[in-house]
Amino acid sequence: MYVANKNMEMRQGVGVWMFNPSGQVLMGLRLSKHGFNTWSAPGGKPEKNETLFDTAIRETFEETGIVLNLNSLKFLAVTDDMFPDSHYLTTHYRVDNVLSVPKVMEPNKCKEWRWFDVNKLPKNLFLSAQNLLKQKVFGV
Repeated sequence: MYVANKNMEMRQGVGVWMFNPSGQVLMGLRLSKHGFNTWSAPGGKPEKNETLFDTAIRETFEETGIVLNLNSLKFLAVTDDMFPDSHYLTTHYRVDNVLSVPKVMEPNKCKEWRWFDVNKLPKNLFLSAQNLLKQKVFGV
């Protein structure tokens, strides 16, 4: 088990788990230093005076071009994510029946977006995704 640096400040993050009508979940292959070459749901950090819901909507649009509304977001779970150089408390939301086609809007941060069956997710998952799956929120 990783023991965090006691001087690390806990940060807040959000993850948005979007499902298409076939029940597949959207994940992106990360290119940023934080989680390089791992698959993750869209998400990020709140800006000053921004709610977590607003963060989820903004980050999803900035990363995928998909427009969400507040009523589509359903609380899923919270994960406590200890990275070697940071500590995040991540709030995850679920959105169902997404019909929009995702686009790579930040090519320096994400290589591609892909739909996956929940029971056939890639092995190289971002830490918060790994921690969320340990909670069996999708039944797998």
